[in-house]
Amino acid sequence: MAIYGIGTDIIQVSRVAAVMERTGGRFAPRVLGPDELAVYEARKARSQARGLAYLCTRFSAKEAFSKAIGLGMRMPMTWRAMQTLNERSGRPVIVASGELAKWLDERGITARVSITDEHDYAVSFVIAETSR
Repeated sequence: MAIYGIGTDIIQVSRVAAVMERTGGRFAPRVLGPDELAVYEARKARSQARGLAYLCTRFSAKEAFSKAIGLGMRMPMTWRAMQTLNERSGRPVIVASGELAKWLDERGITARVSITDEHDYAVSFVIAETSR
């Protein structure tokens, strides 16, 4: 395996909270994939703060991933085509779908993600690797 790219991102939680308020909550379904959105809704139902933290970590991971693969936020990279889900162990994993999954597969690209959050910030780090 060789490193294809590295991406990192930091998000200020208060800025995402302001966007959520300004958009009437529409920001979350706009950027989260279907599996992420289900987890977000469940966490938000238990605690607004936990829901917001989850949204921030996933948004941060998408930004870091888009940097690691070198596309930024342009096709085939879309907000909802890349999801950060958790294995049963809790380990976060990147799951791509649609045209993005095809684009990654054609290039032999896989990615590893690390996410963390505190009260004020969410941070993500992604290493994209290729077998070619």
